[in-house]
Amino acid sequence: MPKKTKDLLLVMDVGNTNIVLGVYQGHTRLCDWRIRTERDATIDELGIAIKNLFATRDLTLEQVGHMIISCVVPPMLHTLEDFGKRYFDLRPLFVGPGIKTGMPIFIDNPKEVGADRIVNAVAAYEKYRTNMVVVDFGTATTFDYVSEKGEFMGGAIAPGILISCEALFQKASKLPRVEIFTRPKTVLAKDTISAMNVGIIFGYTGLVDGLVQRFIETVSQRPRIIATGGLAPLIASESKTIEAVEPYLTLEGLRIIYERNRS
Repeated sequence: MPKKTKDLLLVMDVGNTNIVLGVYQGHTRLCDWRIRTERDATIDELGIAIKNLFATRDLTLEQVGHMIISCVVPPMLHTLEDFGKRYFDLRPLFVGPGIKTGMPIFIDNPKEVGADRIVNAVAAYEKYRTNMVVVDFGTATTFDYVSEKGEFMGGAIAPGILISCEALFQKASKLPRVEIFTRPKTVLAKDTISAMNVGIIFGYTGLVDGLVQRFIETVSQRPRIIATGGLAPLIASESKTIEAVEPYLTLEGLRIIYERNRS
């Protein structure tokens, strides 16, 4: 139980599908949650939701004295800033141009890179200190290469698993919506749902391994392959290339970046 002082750090990763939150005391992650992103949510709706989440862990909003946000949903930026001011009496630190990440970004236009991609890369390099490919299974699936010197060198973006499933459901009239993914027992499915599950899980694993293999063939030193995101454990269990799953990579990256910008 943390002391009732304003020493907690609230980190928020606002994605197109979900908002992932974590509360830190120093380097220790006390708790974390995943909620659905509501682009039209008001300041107070967001405040009530997070206050209720805090209550489940016997925390109060008054204990938060620091806040950092990565957001890839531009319409929510103003709401998030006002939310920080109203409910925590502080101005959140946003991951974006001008912030100190400690990671050089070697692409044509660094401002185009999603904040979550940089945050993941920072956390992964901080832990492994080698060259790597970071695969993030979010709304889109991103593949980002970090050099052995800790430089963000670019990567690839593919449609996310849920986006692919939704497109299949909308465009194929007779196919049902599949929302629960489990490992198929065989590739020779005997019903429609199972057949879709085979295509989604095994097919998407093939996409991931195929892209990762191209990264491996492109760079001079074989990279370590790190995965994160909600469906990372399922795909990693079938993948031939993914070596480690880091479920809290984004939250850790936000904590690290906040500490590098405290002064």
